[in-house]
Amino acid sequence: MATSKLRKAARIILIGAPGVGKGTQTERLLQRFPQLAAISSGDLLRDNVRNKTPLGIQAEALMKRGALVPDSMILRLIRNALTTRGWLIPADGIQPITLNSMAASAELSGGADNDALGRDGYVTIPPELDMEYRYSEHPDASFILDGFPRNAVQATQLESMVPVNMAIHVHTPAEIIAERMSNRWVHPASGRVYNTTFHAPKVEGKDDVTGEPLIQRDDDKPEVWRSRLKTFEESSRGLLEHYESRGVLWKVQGNSSDEITPKLFAEFQRRFGL
Repeated sequence: MATSKLRKAARIILIGAPGVGKGTQTERLLQRFPQLAAISSGDLLRDNVRNKTPLGIQAEALMKRGALVPDSMILRLIRNALTTRGWLIPADGIQPITLNSMAASAELSGGADNDALGRDGYVTIPPELDMEYRYSEHPDASFILDGFPRNAVQATQLESMVPVNMAIHVHTPAEIIAERMSNRWVHPASGRVYNTTFHAPKVEGKDDVTGEPLIQRDDDKPEVWRSRLKTFEESSRGLLEHYESRGVLWKVQGNSSDEITPKLFAEFQRRFGL
């Protein structure tokens, strides 16, 4: 695939129903525009937990007792990732205060005080110590944000730090996605995916490489997918309206990923390409 260069920073999110192919479009954008980076809030969280950073330890404690990881923690994960890359810079040039640095200070002093420790037991930054940032417009500071924001409140929170300048609404008719999902089968050990309509296994129900049985994920079953679709439609309505009001929402429609990709590339090139 030919690659293209960007003339300014692209800060984008993809919004679309489960199974619409957001992952496929993300991969193709990353290949076509190498200056783009993928930033996944879920990956950042898992990396911090796996590496046992102070932030990860606090997040794991929340998850183990069934509590949701709060938006403020996800935002700080994203902010840490962006500041590490040099794409977010404190407006006054002062070294940023991070969750890791505050937690380390708390450990050295024998514990965090009440202002630095939230009610849920994770380290937070007191509002008066938080700081404003300026974001880079350099083309290399371009990213696709995955997993956050999922609603208008989160979008507003993100904007206080760094604004999305293109929200892409990927749309395929529900009946087409439902059929695609119901025909999808997976080899669980490798993650290889088959579809009985356009990429069928050589032997029905068997993986081409190992011959092991294929399964259908619970999320791909029609009744489960319909429930997920309803949840998405309810939660995304405000998000779409938010980005439309900001003038950065762009909708692309098609019955397949291959139909959508050329339209997406053309619009992305128009907005950000050289």
